[in-house]
Amino acid sequence: MKKLNKKYLKGDLQAGLVVFLVALPLCLGIALASGAPLFSGIISGVIGGIIIGFFSDSELSVSGPAAGLTAIILAAIASLGSFETFLLAGVLAGIMQIILGYIKAGVVSNYLPSNVIEGMLAAIGIIIILTQLPHAIGYDVVNEGDYFHINKEGNYDMFPTIIKAINFMHPGAVIIVIASLVVLIAFEKIPFLINLKAIPSALVAVLTGVIINETFRFTGSTFLVGPDHLVSLPIPDSMSAFLSQFSLPDFNQITNKEVWIVAMTIAAVASIETLLSIEASDKLDPLKRYTNTNKELKAQGIGNIISCMIGGIPLTSVIVRSSANVNSGGRTKIAAISHGIFLMLAVLLIPMLLNRIPLASLAAVLIVIGYKLASPKVFMHMWKNSKKFQFIPFVVTVVAVVFSDILIGVGIGLTVSIYFILRGNLKLAYFFKQEDYSADKTIHMELAQEVSFLNKAAIKQTFAHLPENSKLVLDASHSIYIDHDVLILIKEFVELGCKEKNIEVKLMGFRKEYKIENTDVHVTNVLSDNDKPVSRKEIHSGVKVPSNALKLEDLSDDT
Repeated sequence: MKKLNKKYLKGDLQAGLVVFLVALPLCLGIALASGAPLFSGIISGVIGGIIIGFFSDSELSVSGPAAGLTAIILAAIASLGSFETFLLAGVLAGIMQIILGYIKAGVVSNYLPSNVIEGMLAAIGIIIILTQLPHAIGYDVVNEGDYFHINKEGNYDMFPTIIKAINFMHPGAVIIVIASLVVLIAFEKIPFLINLKAIPSALVAVLTGVIINETFRFTGSTFLVGPDHLVSLPIPDSMSAFLSQFSLPDFNQITNKEVWIVAMTIAAVASIETLLSIEASDKLDPLKRYTNTNKELKAQGIGNIISCMIGGIPLTSVIVRSSANVNSGGRTKIAAISHGIFLMLAVLLIPMLLNRIPLASLAAVLIVIGYKLASPKVFMHMWKNSKKFQFIPFVVTVVAVVFSDILIGVGIGLTVSIYFILRGNLKLAYFFKQEDYSADKTIHMELAQEVSFLNKAAIKQTFAHLPENSKLVLDASHSIYIDHDVLILIKEFVELGCKEKNIEVKLMGFRKEYKIENTDVHVTNVLSDNDKPVSRKEIHSGVKVPSNALKLEDLSDDT
């Protein structure tokens, strides 16, 4: 557990308050969509904030119940027969996550391309905006969640819901969302309010919505937003009723193989979603810190064990809350922990007051957060500052996530990204041009730090396009690893291939461990005609022909 950093305490507490406002309806809505008791979502949110906040290695990630698990939880509760049996599966899933952390499964996140992560974040922003539009105009029949368009059956009905919402527009909700958006934009544009850092803009926007609706109530206006369009916290009428909302796992089902299957499913999906969220959170971090993902898996496991032991549903690191945290000024884990504390105190002390908050005000807060994630500037930045093999996977990921879900969408984006990587590695950086070469120049071909079998085709094509009667220096002095197949290719070219075109080949930097059977390809120095070492300056004065073992950024878009 990291020591709490109090340097950003004020900003973290403000961010924690904003995340609390965002998380409150999410906890309730995801529990409802999962077919679990409403209070189980609150338990999960509190544990995700306080417990995982303490144990997490991430400074910005916020954990809680995630909509990506709703369909799994809904089906699991039905198949296992009781909520208590499902809780046992959640406990076992947490234990599995701890094991995954110890076997260092978290390193998987290091292999996710940045353009795919950027695409996932932009897609999340678009989804937030689209799915909050019905809430913004008073159509609140769809359950809340990171992907609010998931219904109880786990089906996607986002676009039909938006169309249907137009026919059920509530004028009071429209007035509230416009007023809340004006407040949020004012805090972004007006210098006086920008400098007023002591008050979170989201809190002012929510209070504005409450005041407007209470005014409607006091004046008897037909614009009054009713209970169906407000936050709805369960309010127990006694301590025994409050305690009855907690549940314990049914350990008698420990030998039920269905429980173990559900546990493995939850552990796998929750871990993948967590790793994606952590990678995205690190991407958003203005201080550019990196999270130990193996420690994060352990923290998530501890959180899931505790949550399910007392009646909460499984949780993950959640992108919506994490991005809300960053955009609200959160800089350390104090923000995540404080959001959990606020959530716990609010449920215990002021549930009736919270039930006065219009969902339209919360929709305004989330729409602004979504816009920041999917701003046109993000797309322009990716277009201007990346080549097509980076921009295309970015766009594909955006579209795939919006029209499917996070796991399928990222999988499609990753597949496209891998295709471009393979395509690039199988091609030349650029072909050797005859006009760039003259008889008195030496062609210098420098291999990269790591040369894999994917570079074999590119190097082979480079050899094929070398001009006759030329001189080639093949430099491996910077190479840490060269694939065996590539070494065989070089051996064959040195022994036979170069003789067909009368090409003089000199090798440089091939270490002894690169030796292949009976070949002496492991030359450590380049010698000139008079047997004196050729200087690095002399080598680089020649014509340089890079193989595609060089950096992928050097690829030409025309190849």
